[in-house]
Amino acid sequence: MNWIILIIAGFFEVAFATCLGKVKETTGTTSVYWFIGFLVCLTVSMLLLIKATQTLPIGTAYAVWTGVGAVGTVLIGIFVFKEPADFWRVFFIVTLIASIVGLKAVSSH
Repeated sequence: MNWIILIIAGFFEVAFATCLGKVKETTGTTSVYWFIGFLVCLTVSMLLLIKATQTLPIGTAYAVWTGVGAVGTVLIGIFVFKEPADFWRVFFIVTLIASIVGLKAVSSH
């Protein structure tokens, strides 16, 4: 169950990074709303990470959390913010995903 909580925490990390990107693109009240979304997603992500680390090894949990966040944020960057998707970016995202799966596979929990 804590692996699922950890993955959800990673999704909230993607959400807070996305909100941060939208804060940069907007002004006025819209920017404030995105900033509030950033704070909410950041808080939820951290609370879920804390919950997951109660039974998972901290090193593995943190690596998976940041990995899920990194992969998701790059994909959001490509599909939402129109960042480039060249061969090397995609290659290294695939290797990062493989690393996350590998950490899960060798974890004792």
